[in-house]
Amino acid sequence: MQAKNDWKSIAAALFPEGHSITEQDCFLSGYGKFDGQQIGVIGTTEHTPIGVEIALAQAQAILRIVREHPAMPILMLIDTQGQRLRHRDEMLGINSYMAHLGKCVDLARRQGHRIIGLVYDQALSGGFITSGLMADACYALPDATIRVMGLPAMARITKVPEERLLELAQSNPVFAPGPENYQRMGGLGAIWEGNLAAHLRAALAQPLAGDIRSGLGLERGGRRYAQTVINAVQHGSAVQIN
Repeated sequence: MQAKNDWKSIAAALFPEGHSITEQDCFLSGYGKFDGQQIGVIGTTEHTPIGVEIALAQAQAILRIVREHPAMPILMLIDTQGQRLRHRDEMLGINSYMAHLGKCVDLARRQGHRIIGLVYDQALSGGFITSGLMADACYALPDATIRVMGLPAMARITKVPEERLLELAQSNPVFAPGPENYQRMGGLGAIWEGNLAAHLRAALAQPLAGDIRSGLGLERGGRRYAQTVINAVQHGSAVQIN
């Protein structure tokens, strides 16, 4: 599959002062110069699936930044078709590798690293869960493709006819792919159009407020009950859903 957006042009737009990002076997790593400081960068390209090798490489890169560059911001460039579906990866315990990656991201956050995700092309399934959805905030380009599961696969799993799911997708963002729907649900902070360096600067300047995705989903009308349930659990009260 041909990627819609070339990572090199995206990196050049994000870091007009220059960068040292390199690609090896669809894995991106390096540093970008930004407003007089450096930003650590890890990511993937060419819609590559996340197998044990890339999951481990990303985890190693994050731990290297934590060890060698305290409190350095980390940008995750996301372009993946999701978890690699191979018998070999399953037998090696791909779930444990991806869990390890998620723990490394959380460790970096706890050590004071601001973590930002940017879906610049495609984000599917488990490959998105352990990258953009683990970041402090995730953003996307307008023509990015984002979904957890395609409607044909969803129809097979849920036994709901695909035609019905297509109908539901017209009014419910949970069933519909695309950055606009994930923004409505709160999974994306914003969609970046125009000057990417300016968007990155604004994202880095945002105060940390914990996980606010459910609140954003309620505010934007994409997830009406998640924050309600969270509030009820926190206060030990009954959940009222109309």
